[in-house]
Amino acid sequence: MIFPVACIVEGHGEVQAVPVLIRRIALEMFPGMSLRVLPPLRVSRFKLVKKGELERAVELAARKTGGMGAVLVLIDSEGDCPAQTGPALLSRACATRSDLPIGVVLAKHEYEGWFLAAAESLRGRRGLRQDITAPPDPEAIRGAKEWLSDRMEPGMKYHEVLDQPALTAVFDFAAARRTDSFDKCYREIVRLLEVLQQSAAP
Repeated sequence: MIFPVACIVEGHGEVQAVPVLIRRIALEMFPGMSLRVLPPLRVSRFKLVKKGELERAVELAARKTGGMGAVLVLIDSEGDCPAQTGPALLSRACATRSDLPIGVVLAKHEYEGWFLAAAESLRGRRGLRQDITAPPDPEAIRGAKEWLSDRMEPGMKYHEVLDQPALTAVFDFAAARRTDSFDKCYREIVRLLEVLQQSAAP
């Protein structure tokens, strides 16, 4: 059985990166699972948090799975507390489609913060220097994209659309999971995949 997963994201980079992330986690945790990650819906965070907009996006994503898949919402926290905003958005999403497994994840500040936590695993990748090291508290840094650009070879700059999916394909999960928001993301994707598998069990 092929399990469909729909995603709702906010950035152009996440449109390419989040399917890579989901497939990597699925391969690591459920190597025999047949998964179809649908092209993500891109909705601006500003719009998504408005009343009715998240609900519309979740309904559309659910329909794309044929009503038989999971839905993952992954956005940046943009200064909000993920532990507060995440559950509030999840409650709204689940009220919209209580028949499907739904997960909501907020990257603290921005998705690229997870790359900072796993910086050593990205040495030499996409122009990043060979001597980069992870900062002590990656999630305390605002401007992770700029942090990455500052640690690239001369003349190079971080480009979200190209670099985000490429780095997603190789960054070290174990290192990134020392950040609370990526640990939450990892566990939430695993949970959604587990629920999908259980739904197909005889």
